[in-house]
Amino acid sequence: MTEVATARRSRITPEREAELYAAVLDLLSEVGYDALTMDAVAARTRSSKATLYRQWGGKAELVVRAMRHNKPGGIADVDTGSLRGDLHEFMSREDDCAMERNSDLMRALAMAVHSNPDLMRAFRELLIEPEMNEFQRVMQRAVDRGEVRADRPALEYIVHMLVGAFATRTMIDGLPPTQDFLRSYVDAVVLPALGVPTTT
Repeated sequence: MTEVATARRSRITPEREAELYAAVLDLLSEVGYDALTMDAVAARTRSSKATLYRQWGGKAELVVRAMRHNKPGGIADVDTGSLRGDLHEFMSREDDCAMERNSDLMRALAMAVHSNPDLMRAFRELLIEPEMNEFQRVMQRAVDRGEVRADRPALEYIVHMLVGAFATRTMIDGLPPTQDFLRSYVDAVVLPALGVPTTT
């Protein structure tokens, strides 16, 4: 699937691709996933609908790739020499305004996922699985350094913990996720669950 998708998108420049993704996310914010149409994307981006379908196959892949493109790099690229440093550095890659917008987008997408099999498949293949693989690499580095025991039960739930904190901050507290909140959550919840000291 990845090779085919890459081949489909090869005719669009990175700059044009970024412009298209930004427009898709703007539309997603404005109307939600169900009301977002390829016609609307084509009009907003001055593209032909045929081009959009040729490059992305459909709305689900286009929207999820736009979400993926909007992420500030993967955590596997971060290597500060400690797990706490890696997680804190990763939380610092987006400012609070970007986090609030991305939280709103993720909530809108998460609701639509349950009633749309194509979106569910794209969401898992292009967002969830890559994220879990990257976090597994980071956790393995921590195990290799001797920071985390390999048999620690919480190792399997690192993504669940972090996504849960990000996604439920607004629902529980009525506030958007912020860098300070997520760093505090890492120190108060994630690292203790992994048996890692919270001080440097």
